[in-house]
Amino acid sequence: MSAKESYNESVWSKYYGPNLGYIQEKYEHFAEDPSSVEAHYRELFTIYGPPPLTSEAARTPGPSLSEDTDWLRKAVRASKLIASIRIFGHLAADIDPLEQGHTSMAKWLDPETYELTREDLLALPASLIWENAPQDVLTGWDAYHRMRQTYTKTIAYEFGHVHDEQELRWLNSQAESATSPAPLTPAERKGLLGRLIQVEQFETFLHKTFVGQKRFSLEGNDALVPMLDEIVRAAAHDGAEHILMGMAHRGRLNVLAHILGKPYDIIFSEFHHSPNKELFPSEGSMGINYGWTGDVKYHLGADRAFHEGETVRARLTLANNPSHLEFVNPVVEGFARAAQEDRSAPGLPVLNTNKAMAVLIHGDAAFPGEGIVAETLNIGKLQGYQNGGTIHIIVNNRIGFTTESEDSRSTHYASDLAKGYEIPIVHVNADDPEACIDAVRLASAYRNLFKKDFLIDLIGYRRHGHNEMDDPEMTQPIVYGKVKNHPTVLRIYAERLEREKVITQDELAKMSAEADNVLQQAYERMKEGKQKNGETKTAVALQTDEESSAPTAVPLGRLQSINRQLLSFPEGFKVYPKLQRILQRRKDLLNDGEKVDWALAETLAFATILQDGTPIRLSGQDAQRGTFSQRHLVLHDSETGELYSPLHQLEDTKASFGVYNSPLSEASVLGYEYGYNVFAPETFVLWEAQYGDFANAAQVIIDQFISAGRAKWTQRSNLAILLPHGYEGQGPEHSSGRLERYLQLSAEENWTVANLTSAAQYFHLLRRQASLCGQADAKPLVIMAPKSLLRNPRSASSGLELASGQFQPVLPEPLLGQTPGAVKRLVVCSGKIAIDLQAELEAAAGQDLSWLHILRFEQLYPFPARELAVYLNDFTSLQEIIWVQEEPKNMGAWSYIEPRLRAIAPSNTAVRYIGRPERSSPASGYADVHTFEQRRIVTEALNSNSQTKAAVPSPSGTVSR
Repeated sequence: MSAKESYNESVWSKYYGPNLGYIQEKYEHFAEDPSSVEAHYRELFTIYGPPPLTSEAARTPGPSLSEDTDWLRKAVRASKLIASIRIFGHLAADIDPLEQGHTSMAKWLDPETYELTREDLLALPASLIWENAPQDVLTGWDAYHRMRQTYTKTIAYEFGHVHDEQELRWLNSQAESATSPAPLTPAERKGLLGRLIQVEQFETFLHKTFVGQKRFSLEGNDALVPMLDEIVRAAAHDGAEHILMGMAHRGRLNVLAHILGKPYDIIFSEFHHSPNKELFPSEGSMGINYGWTGDVKYHLGADRAFHEGETVRARLTLANNPSHLEFVNPVVEGFARAAQEDRSAPGLPVLNTNKAMAVLIHGDAAFPGEGIVAETLNIGKLQGYQNGGTIHIIVNNRIGFTTESEDSRSTHYASDLAKGYEIPIVHVNADDPEACIDAVRLASAYRNLFKKDFLIDLIGYRRHGHNEMDDPEMTQPIVYGKVKNHPTVLRIYAERLEREKVITQDELAKMSAEADNVLQQAYERMKEGKQKNGETKTAVALQTDEESSAPTAVPLGRLQSINRQLLSFPEGFKVYPKLQRILQRRKDLLNDGEKVDWALAETLAFATILQDGTPIRLSGQDAQRGTFSQRHLVLHDSETGELYSPLHQLEDTKASFGVYNSPLSEASVLGYEYGYNVFAPETFVLWEAQYGDFANAAQVIIDQFISAGRAKWTQRSNLAILLPHGYEGQGPEHSSGRLERYLQLSAEENWTVANLTSAAQYFHLLRRQASLCGQADAKPLVIMAPKSLLRNPRSASSGLELASGQFQPVLPEPLLGQTPGAVKRLVVCSGKIAIDLQAELEAAAGQDLSWLHILRFEQLYPFPARELAVYLNDFTSLQEIIWVQEEPKNMGAWSYIEPRLRAIAPSNTAVRYIGRPERSSPASGYADVHTFEQRRIVTEALNSNSQTKAAVPSPSGTVSR
């Protein structure tokens, strides 16, 4: 007996008992009338003949597979065919509404590619090539057709890059299951149709009512809204208390209206008050802002409670976002982590990823094009940043403004970036809303089970141009020729439900009329000035009168007790010997005659803040140890590698402390910390750059969120940014924290910018900033942190300075100023240069320097005009005020300081500059050049012969040079 004949018998061995009787009955019907049985039974009986009267054939041993090597070879090829369908099926799937299509890869799905015929596959058992094949799939030919049908529908699966065996098995089984996810019920299908009616009619109403105004329509990807509905429902039922969303402006108004519940009349009001489109730039911000908020309508966020009956199931938040598209991604991830953590007890925060979920909605051009996406995906599984997985949706309209896919990415799909992070991907045709819901249910189940990211590539089109003022046909004539004749998803789905007798034309007309009536009524309310939710919003200004008056001094005895605890380690914990010696030096630094260095002052500040009940989160590259090996807030056992943080074991601590080494990213991490702080304003959040100008890579986050978030979105933040800054001859990238950029962005009391010179000042400023957490006058803090000053004895402070006083915006040089009436030259400076000047003064001890005084601006913004005026009143002989800095003249603080000094300088007093000349690069890369220039600056500032000799009075009475 051949292997094929043996298999003919083994086919029937699957049937015995009642099942054998059933198949015999089917055969009797087939024998009378072949058309009376299902197609797969007709094929079964045609090929294999009648089933046996008994199942004895199943008990008859057949030959081993080795007796027919050709049959075995075909089985291996058939297995490869099935595997290829799983891997490459998406390439032949029906996922493109306009059928623009990629190059067909159908050959990978063709049996002929594997030298297989239909008869070959019919001769193979399905179970041999498809593990856990459904019971009604009997042959290889059945398996081939079922698998091809499964993987080439309007939903396509791309899981081959997922390496975790358990996850891959689960994903494949879900894709191949006939029952999961369950088909939509008739009521769900009607609800889905109703939602599509709302989505389409909202866009149509805006288009015809506000002609020519931009809204960045969702049309062509309408299914996004019901997809988000499904995500919200699934997340709420899985226990999420918060669902945090981020998206760019494509479809944002529709999402605001239908997911966030923003009233139609409020949205219409924003359009109604918009200016003539010809009078303003493309974003239209000036006119739209007037009388409304600080940003355009399609950048605004919102939040609402999601109810089921009388119960609030979850709170939804859509983050505000600027036109920098994907930069909201890490902000939303930070929201989610903050919502998941319990910070009320000592130690690390307790993370519960079930409490919140992030949803990010991307553009198909931006997802592969903007590096912030990769940065954000990279932090998704890291200890300090993971939050149990994000559901990503690419709203894929196959075009970016006017740029087509072949010009905007080097990848096959817009989603391919996610493969590097082993994120499962589903591509779905936006014209099949039920497939879109299936994709969401799969994504939600995966995220809930594995706590990892999932990506849905929603492939649709853009019905209009980039905005509704743009004509797309001049650059995409073929595409828009198709779009003009392509029915909307609402029409496609409505016709489908009519064919399937789920809904009648009368019901459809009624649903449409009701949706249109709601829009019309909202428009009438808007015209009558009766908008829901009250009047238009206005930005909330910061309080500008006084800085926080909360006391920052801490009794010396309490500081000494904390210091002892910091040096007490668990039994058996072995600190690295060299580090042990360094730490033990701190033991006596709070005693009389000793001084506290910068790092210890920071640790003591953190400890007291935690004891006061304020949680702390600190992150940055090497933040646990400190870039300059100064912090050591997380210790490593030198033998076991076990971690220990002294701040987790302090007595009387009432809040959590988390310090995390970040990946080599700035934008994503800073955005994350900003988002965390906005969502958890009671937490003192700090981010530290490895070197100050590394923050250049996070400039969008700084410009668009941190400095302007309050003005644009009334969004409060208390984030502290530490930027190591100072000229030590280490070259352009390790010198400047780009102080000038933060001062240029300073306005409306939006933040505090400081450049400190002592450990005590740092201690008090940290405690002052922490006291603002959760307060109405909270604002960010930017500190030009030190490098060499970390260990410079001149920047150390006595314990008494921590135990008394408070932060001082202006500090006088302690070696000068004993005779204020004799002062002719006032040197004003900030940061490290002040310590360099002090070192030179010490070398000049014994000289008559009564003509000179030095003031240190510890706080640059808000400008300390009042404190400076107090000193100026005493300098009755003053002739000149000199700003001294190490940075080039076009950098640093000079451009910011000069007009402010001139405004406050006494009449007939010169205001001039000493420092490096204007340069295009921040610092020299040669140590000897640096030393020469630094010496010149210090010498000129302290040399009485360098006084102004040819000063020309300015109209205000001051002189310039």
